Amino acid sequence: MARRYDSSTTTFSPEGRLHQVEYAIEAINNAGTCVGILAKDGIVMASEKRITSGLLAPAKTSEKTYQLCPHASCNVAGLTADANILIEQARLRAGRYAYQYQEPIPVEQLVEFVCNYKQFYTQRGGLRPFGVAFLFAGYDEQYGFQLYQSDPSGNYSGWKATVIGANNQAGKSLLKTEYKTGEEEGDQIPDVDEALKLAVKVLNKTMDGTTAAAASEKMELYTMTLDEDGECVHKILNKVEAQKVIDAVESESASAGDS
Repeated sequence: MARRYDSSTTTFSPEGRLHQVEYAIEAINNAGTCVGILAKDGIVMASEKRITSGLLAPAKTSEKTYQLCPHASCNVAGLTADANILIEQARLRAGRYAYQYQEPIPVEQLVEFVCNYKQFYTQRGGLRPFGVAFLFAGYDEQYGFQLYQSDPSGNYSGWKATVIGANNQAGKSLLKTEYKTGEEEGDQIPDVDEALKLAVKVLNKTMDGTTAAAASEKMELYTMTLDEDGECVHKILNKVEAQKVIDAVESESASAGDS
C-alpha cells in the first residue's frame, strides 16, 4: 500500500502519513550523532565526525558546526549539501533583520524562519524535503541561552538537552538519567565544563567501538559562552583541549568502576 503514496511529498497515505518526509527523517537517523546541552553559563554541542577515508585532506573549516550570526550557531546531522542551502538562508535572514531593525534577530525567530523554509519543501510538487536536522544554539537578552532542534518536516522544539542522528534514543536515555534540570531540590544545572563531560559520555555511548585514543579524532566539541562585555564567544575545542575532556571522562568512569 505504501508504494502508491511514497513517491510524492504532497500526497497523504490512507494512514495520514507523508512517506517522503518520514524517509528524510530516517536518513538523519543514520547520520553522525550530534548532542546539545544547555548549561547555566552557556551551551555545549558535540558532534561525531565520520572519517570515510584516511586519504581525504582534512577540512579547513568545521563540517558539523556553523555560525549563523554573532549570537547563534548550529550543528548539522544529515546531508551537508542540503544544510548549506538552509545555513545560507539563515545567515541572510539574520543579516537583513540586523540591517532593518539595528538589533540582533531573536533566536526563535531565526529558527522559525529556517523551519518555514523547510516546511515549504514538503508541500510543493516536484520538490523533495531537506535531508538534514539541526541543533540551534543561541543567546538573546530576553530569554538568555536557548537550544532548539528541527527536523525535515519543519517542526522545531526547545530543549534543555537532546540528541539527533544515529543511536539518538540511547543518547537521550543517558541524558534523562545524567542531566540535572535544576527543578529538584539539591540539583544544579551543569556548567559548561560539566556539560562537555556529559556530551562526551553521550557520544561514547552512541559511537560503538570507539577507543579513547581515537575519540578526539572522531569528536568535535563546541561551546558558546558570554565574555565580560556580554558578547557571545563561539569556540570549537582543538584536539588537545578535546583530549583533556575525554581523558577526564575516562578517569571518572574508571574510578567509578573501581568503587
